[in-house]
Amino acid sequence: MKNTDLTNALSSRKQSIARQFASARDYDKHADIQQQVCQLLLENIAHDNQNSVLEVGAGTGQMTRLLAENIQSKHWVINELSDRQSPILQSILPCANVVIGDAETIDLGNHHSLIISANAVQWFDNPLSFIQQSYKRLESGGQLLLNTFTPNNFLQIKKLTGQGLAYPSIDAWQLALEASGFEQIELLTHRFELTFAHPYDVLKHMKLTGVSTNQTATLSNNKPFRWTKARLQQFETAYWQQFSAHDDHGQLCVNLTYDVLMMSAVKP
Repeated sequence: MKNTDLTNALSSRKQSIARQFASARDYDKHADIQQQVCQLLLENIAHDNQNSVLEVGAGTGQMTRLLAENIQSKHWVINELSDRQSPILQSILPCANVVIGDAETIDLGNHHSLIISANAVQWFDNPLSFIQQSYKRLESGGQLLLNTFTPNNFLQIKKLTGQGLAYPSIDAWQLALEASGFEQIELLTHRFELTFAHPYDVLKHMKLTGVSTNQTATLSNNKPFRWTKARLQQFETAYWQQFSAHDDHGQLCVNLTYDVLMMSAVKP
């Protein structure tokens, strides 16, 4: 099947998101939590044999590789925002239709038996709308399986900078799934605490995994966030004061919280 390129339909915000992840060239080396999330999603796929699989927001192909190695499907549709990832994704699943574009606005087909999305939906303009879109795209008996993050994700960064994505609550996701008509709804949270030797290492980690604090949405206003020398020094001091801990060797460190929300539901 031919690769479909729809990047010209991206909004300026989505273009910015695509650029920041495309520039994170060593993403897979540093995205250990994201890889663990992909493994958890894989373990929750209801059936190994599928009629049609749609993966939304494939990124560098962490989830795509697991799907290719463990799931059989008659048809594959792999969606990604950045066209730079297209050759990688096509090499992982040569038979797949790789569709580049904004999953919130483009046609990704219907009658899928599995729709899966790893570490992507939080970047949508309206994440909750993905539920109703998925319901329409699934066949009867089809499974929706995805993860996002809770409002407690990166809680240290939000508290110290006021920056971060606005994550819907768990209750909001539950209501959206129920309102759309899904059944067999399951929502689970998984918390991961990463340790770093220094607060600056936290910022480096976020940049290397495509999450830059000056490129995410603000919590309190629409003013762009910029790091200054004074702001960095204040950030370092406050991080040590509020979020210091000791690692397994007794060394002083700081933590960063990933709070993952996993969802599974079936269209009756």
